[in-house]
Order: sequence, then C-alpha cells, then structure tokens
Amino acid sequence: MNHNYFTYITTNKSRKVLYTGMTNDLRTRLEQHKEDAMGAKKTFAGKYNCYYLVFWERHQYVNYAIEREHEIKGWKRFKKVALINEFNPEWRFLNDEVD
Repeated sequence: MNHNYFTYITTNKSRKVLYTGMTNDLRTRLEQHKEDAMGAKKTFAGKYNCYYLVFWERHQYVNYAIEREHEIKGWKRFKKVALINEFNPEWRFLNDEVD
C-alpha cells in the first residue's frame, strides 16, 4: 500500500518568514494555512501569512516525514535557505503545482 506524507516549507509573500510542517494531504494543508492567515490567525503560519509553498518532500512512511520535519525545524535559517535554494532556486510559489 502506498502512503504519501509530506514535509514542507512555506513562506510569506516577502519570503522573510519560514514555516516547516508535515502532513498527509499537502493541498488541503496549504488551504488551511491560507484560510487561517486570512481569518483568525490562530497558528504561526496564519499569524505570519506563511502559506506560499517553496519546498516539499514526499515520504512513504509517516515516521520519516515527522523525523524530517523535526530535523529541518532544528536548523538555522541559512541551512533551510540552502535546502530551498537547491530544490527551488527561484523561490517560486509552488502551491499550484501540488497534485
């Protein structure tokens, strides 16, 4: 059985703030981040308008996605930026490319 879990990084429009998360439904999670940013701002991603996807990885097992999320969250910003630059050098917003 194939499972899909995602570790991802979002940013705000000015690309100043980074948010790292994990989910099993990336499209829905991005919509939730955007809804929170436009409304109640209950989460970090909502408060800082971090709903623009700039990096993502797919994992078959949930524990791999969780471990990777924790690993990336522990990094300093420069290391996260290097990861994004390797994956998405133009820092394009990838929300519309998620299937």
